[in-house]
Amino acid sequence: MSDPQIMAHSRVVLRPDPTRTVIRPFFPDDPAAFVDRKHPRVQRIVDRILTLDEARLRAECRRVITSLASRHEDVEDLLLHRFGEVRGLLVEQHPIGHDQSLLIGAYFSEEYSFEAAALFNPSIVLHPDQSDVPENGIRFIMSLRGIGEGHVSSVTFRTGTWEAGAGFAVDPPGPQAVPPRIQPPQDDDGTVVRLFCGGSRDISQTVLFPVTPSQRQGIEDLRLVRFVEEDGSTGYLGTYTAFSGADVRSELLRTTDFGYFEMRALEGAAADSKGMALFPRRVGGRYMMLGRQDNENLWLLTSDDLYRWDGGVRIITPQWPWEFIQVGNCGSPIEIDEGWLVITHGVGMVRNYCMGACLLDKQDPTRILARTTTPLLKPGERERDGYVPNVVYSCGSLIHDRTLLLPYGVADNLATFASVPLDTLLAAMN
Repeated sequence: MSDPQIMAHSRVVLRPDPTRTVIRPFFPDDPAAFVDRKHPRVQRIVDRILTLDEARLRAECRRVITSLASRHEDVEDLLLHRFGEVRGLLVEQHPIGHDQSLLIGAYFSEEYSFEAAALFNPSIVLHPDQSDVPENGIRFIMSLRGIGEGHVSSVTFRTGTWEAGAGFAVDPPGPQAVPPRIQPPQDDDGTVVRLFCGGSRDISQTVLFPVTPSQRQGIEDLRLVRFVEEDGSTGYLGTYTAFSGADVRSELLRTTDFGYFEMRALEGAAADSKGMALFPRRVGGRYMMLGRQDNENLWLLTSDDLYRWDGGVRIITPQWPWEFIQVGNCGSPIEIDEGWLVITHGVGMVRNYCMGACLLDKQDPTRILARTTTPLLKPGERERDGYVPNVVYSCGSLIHDRTLLLPYGVADNLATFASVPLDTLLAAMN
């Protein structure tokens, strides 16, 4: 619901789908009191597999491939790749044949339903391929946060089109999800990781699940932005929260084609927090970022180094009842003729999350030109129930033909959409 009623709500809803799975590493280990360094558990499992006779070995290989092939591409390749990762952990290096390698890879893999519990907190950017788009239309990419077993968060994607008159449509996801592969070189401390997901037929099949200790419990709330450098080159950057299960830190995803990705930890005092959102270009020759490192106010940070963020200036503080507890961003600022449009979130009574907006000066984003005094979106009767009640939240929106398209999460459960003409939105600000 909106207050005042200026947002048009879509009937499109994206819900979690437990049938969408990826194959990811599985690593059984011994409890600390039972660790056997001379004959570790990995070796014991492999030794058991190597006792299988040829007939049983072939039968087990057929069984696992048949089970997985209906939901996954290149199953044999995936399992053999996993065997290659496991082989380096073996104490005893026996000669191992093709079928044995395949089965070892299967025993150290698991099928993971990455969005079984929730699919929410989307962001949206222009697709890198705008060919064959209808006149006055665009193609877009959305990122979404999926939650699976153990409340672990991963990143998944959708594509779609938005046309004048015809409205917008989200494409069905590809039939099979593709996990990332870590590419060398990789820093030993996990601060830089390079991933390849190019085996997917389309972007909607790509899934980024945690691959480093800092991300063990989740890659949360990716805020994608199409970034334009001063020389005119473009790429896609996205800040996200890496959650280890105990600590959080901000990290940055980088890609040009959504096939190869680089994930790198941010440095500096401001990086040990959530909710950072990068401006889509440099301002005055410097990178700019929104943050809320004090968990109460919205800050503006500047840096000459994309990966280091310190200091900052507090620019927006809680002012209205729906944001008395906390104010933050709902994605990267959007550059319009009038300034920088920022979709904000506010936390109020009974931990209700609402969304509003503000307009920052284009040359000096520390100056607030206008701000909504009432929420644009707030939890309504149909949007208040879910895993985390009373929350509407977004990680990024898009403007086309002077209309704002705002995808948003509902109650940490599902995602839907609202839109508003830009002039109507600006007129609602004071």
